[in-house]
Amino acid sequence: MNNDLQIAQAAKLENIYRIAEKAGIDEAYIEPYGKDKAKVDLSIMDEIQDRKDGKLILVTAINPTKAGEGKSTTTIGLADGLSLIGKNVMACLREPSLGPVFGLKGGAAGGGYAQVVPMESINLHFTGDMHAITSCNNLIAALLDNSIYQGNPLNIDPEKVVWKRCLDMNDRTLRSITIAQEKRTNGVERKDGFVITVATEVMAILCLSKDLKDFEERIGRCVLAYTYDGRPVTVKDIGADGAAAVVMKDAMKPNLVQTLEHTPVLIHGGPFANIAHGCNSVIATKMALKLSDYVVTEAGFGADLGAEKFLDIKCRIAGLRPSAVVIVATVRALKMHGGVEQADLDKENIDALLKGTGNLAKHIESVKAFKVPYVVAINKFAKDSPAETEALLKWCEDNGHPVSMADGWASGGKGMTELAEKVAETVENDNDFTPVYSLEQPIEEKIETISKVIYGAEGVEFSDITKEKIAQFNEAGWNRLPVCMAKTPLSLTDDDKIKGRPESFVIHVRDISISAGAGFVVAYTGNILTMPGLPKVPAALNMGVDDKGNTFGLF
Repeated sequence: MNNDLQIAQAAKLENIYRIAEKAGIDEAYIEPYGKDKAKVDLSIMDEIQDRKDGKLILVTAINPTKAGEGKSTTTIGLADGLSLIGKNVMACLREPSLGPVFGLKGGAAGGGYAQVVPMESINLHFTGDMHAITSCNNLIAALLDNSIYQGNPLNIDPEKVVWKRCLDMNDRTLRSITIAQEKRTNGVERKDGFVITVATEVMAILCLSKDLKDFEERIGRCVLAYTYDGRPVTVKDIGADGAAAVVMKDAMKPNLVQTLEHTPVLIHGGPFANIAHGCNSVIATKMALKLSDYVVTEAGFGADLGAEKFLDIKCRIAGLRPSAVVIVATVRALKMHGGVEQADLDKENIDALLKGTGNLAKHIESVKAFKVPYVVAINKFAKDSPAETEALLKWCEDNGHPVSMADGWASGGKGMTELAEKVAETVENDNDFTPVYSLEQPIEEKIETISKVIYGAEGVEFSDITKEKIAQFNEAGWNRLPVCMAKTPLSLTDDDKIKGRPESFVIHVRDISISAGAGFVVAYTGNILTMPGLPKVPAALNMGVDDKGNTFGLF
């Protein structure tokens, strides 16, 4: 069978104006980037704002493993499946980052016959949104350092600058650097560092803003540094909010593309869920809800990160109400959570599979804590044994969990109709969606609630610096904001080596920061990094362009 890239390259795409027509978008609002992708002008919201919202369906998963879970594949396949059973549907996805594309993960536009296309463009430069975010962030950094150099009128302490530069690439060498070395004319020498673009507050703000004006107001509130007497200095203080909006003007518009089966998809924004809030833009989601009856979206990594942030942060800030959650699991991944090594995954092991269901059970409990109905989707792999599949189905049925097989990778929408029917039935039921914590709770209590209710932790340990900063945040009035947890995606704990469903563990919060523009406090746990590094053998080493101009190695 052809690989993902070969399948995408062989696909016959419909003209983007045809996809826009299918989505109910008048061509007056379409700004084409070639024949197969386009920006959608935000003025369309004036025309459709009074329409009834469609049903919002979130796709999440168990903790990811090297075996693969296929959350994006399931999201795309479910959208195609809903379309096949006659539903008016759109999907909303995040934009891939070049970091994982060239690092360990490879492409991020679904897989097999459940992909969004043009796959190569989406995974690489697309319509330039990532570049705009990078430029916006670094423009602010340059203006900040220029203010310090040009007489420092705001009395900024160079040792208390918290705004870092960014790059949309995995590069560990840039985590800690020194800038303005050697000559006084180079600026004021100080320690600095880079984060990956998808971890920036600019990205978070893009994905949580209502429109460009809201973006400008939010970016103006971002804290860049502190003065010698401890006062926060913002983007607005240095006069950079207007220029930031100029850079981001086009990037605020969602991108319209299609699945292999020509289902309309909006792709916009792409924060990581382990170090940011992990959801596509509010703008794209709200636009899709007005244009279609069903919107299928995803949040990064497992339910402990992406789903929690989608439900506690995005839905709360944007006033969204999810109708159902799909929890993706695979036989292979559950066997790894049950103790099987990757090299032994092809061997039938029902005992390990059932042991690994503890991880799935915890994520189901976490979704239920939000009082939202759910369906378990078992993403099918070719080497799953019938006995293992039956054992997992029986475990779900014995425990009262709605479940369906999902075969989007091999069969596209046809392999997803069973799941689509079950989801369509589920979303018709009203629910009492409620975030798991109140904004009135102290910062410590919010962190403890997430750690205990969502991760299953016994308690939380706060470092001394975290305790000091919480006191400062309380004084600044930031204690009433949601909390964005920065944690490894590979475990329910803050130790990426611990699989399954651990018990009697403690979450260690080593630091916190404020994202005043995005509107949340970030709590850093364990050894989480905001600038990833490349693996020993990066995916980039196996990529290239053949003699006919065709890309290879992009998974």
